[in-house]
Amino acid sequence: MLEQLVERGLVEAKGEGRGRVYHLAAKFYARLGDPSGYIRTRGFEPIQQEQMILQYIDAHGKITRMQVSDLCHLTKDQAYRVLRKMCQRNMIEMIKESVRNIYYIRK
Repeated sequence: MLEQLVERGLVEAKGEGRGRVYHLAAKFYARLGDPSGYIRTRGFEPIQQEQMILQYIDAHGKITRMQVSDLCHLTKDQAYRVLRKMCQRNMIEMIKESVRNIYYIRK
């Protein structure tokens, strides 16, 4: 049903697989008189998330998955995927001191 709403332009999808979320299309927010509500609901683009993560690391030396989740308004799983992609692209490095103490630094 959601995919049919996406095809009709009533709903937009963001993300892939299990991390995929849906929100109302921009034209709905425009009709409601709240065009900025669309941007708040839609969230940040992946490049913006990466830049925020890098800026946080530059300011604080490291970042955790929970901090990424809070900073970028993502679920823990979504934050993990962003961090994993950044590691694969050699932007950051994962430091695993223990099972519960994992953080990321600039490469």
